[in-house]
Amino acid sequence: MDHIRQVHIFDFAPERLMQLDPTAFVADPELVKALSLRATPIACATDRVLFRQGDEPVGLYILQSGQAMLTMTAATGELILAFDTYSGSLLGLPGVVSGQSFTLTAVARAGAQVSFISLDQFKAFMQSFPLHAFKILQVLAAEVSAARRAISA
Repeated sequence: MDHIRQVHIFDFAPERLMQLDPTAFVADPELVKALSLRATPIACATDRVLFRQGDEPVGLYILQSGQAMLTMTAATGELILAFDTYSGSLLGLPGVVSGQSFTLTAVARAGAQVSFISLDQFKAFMQSFPLHAFKILQVLAAEVSAARRAISA
């Protein structure tokens, strides 16, 4: 599985990290384009925190180009998951759809091009474009499958 990789930027034991397929976050290009038409660009000249684990969702982040790192920490503060995502990734999707707090922290890497669509705009988009709503469900299903594989490994 060449597309699964660990990221080593923290002081942690990499053998203890779960491995997750970062391509699970990548959406259909048609969906990315449709969402992007309604989104606002966000400057990422330096590494930029998009949201933190435990934050309430305010919208969806679209990684247009570059990379973003997603991390998860245990209640003890121990890092248990860290990986880069790629262009076309929808960041924060589970929280936006469920209305529950984010389970990951997302940091856009310096130079990444990221767009943001507010929660209200996203809800309106989902109601107006049922075909795209199905594509959103496909991304969510891919994320769930990737998480299950990571847990069972």
